[in-house]
Amino acid sequence: MLGLLFVAGGINHFANPDPYVAIMPPYLPAPLTLVYVSGVAELALGVLLLIPRFQRFAAWGLIALLIAVFPANIHMALHPELFPQIPPVALWIRLPLQGVLIAWAYWFTRRDPIP
Repeated sequence: MLGLLFVAGGINHFANPDPYVAIMPPYLPAPLTLVYVSGVAELALGVLLLIPRFQRFAAWGLIALLIAVFPANIHMALHPELFPQIPPVALWIRLPLQGVLIAWAYWFTRRDPIP
């Protein structure tokens, strides 16, 4: 399920990039490029997570990716006025949910891959 979640998210970065661009903190350069780079990473790592031989590598990559995109979630929570369509409490709830995703990915680093 985690792999499919990231595959779908990665595809969405290309199909619908505007919401991702909108959440980029202003101090980051080239937001559209970063959206595409993170989309490629989500898609590739999500696919690799589905292949037992590459699960550990993909899981560590997803953990790194989730940490890398965390500033965008913090930016959203600290600036709810920029995202009036999302209830402020939802913006804050996203922060610990990022930890849940990291823990879920970490679980794949602890498993023995299927030969």
